[in-house]
Amino acid sequence: MTKISKSQRALEVAAIGQDLMLAPLVAMMRLPLMAADAQNGRTWSPETARAMHEKTMAMTEGAFAAHMALLQSTARFWPEVFSGRMPSLFNGIAAERSISAALKPASRTVKANFRRLSTKS
Repeated sequence: MTKISKSQRALEVAAIGQDLMLAPLVAMMRLPLMAADAQNGRTWSPETARAMHEKTMAMTEGAFAAHMALLQSTARFWPEVFSGRMPSLFNGIAAERSISAALKPASRTVKANFRRLSTKS
């Protein structure tokens, strides 16, 4: 596994946060589509079904990525102890990696939705 510097990690976290800031805009772009569906009496238009599928997939991918990040930190526990370093499970780096890994799929999905929905309008 490659070592990531603090500045690279900070840039990655900032990019995830930047992408997640688009979430309210994506929701506002979908509201008129969902309102039109409600007026027509349709409950599951293709766009609504796609939105539900994307959210479910992003949540599943995020949970799996968070668990894998924690598993990797657990696997590195004894090598870190024997090398004289503070284990990442104790100093917060494991939690930071796990949270970052969990938010990355949601960030990617929100960014893709924003691009797709902004061309529809």
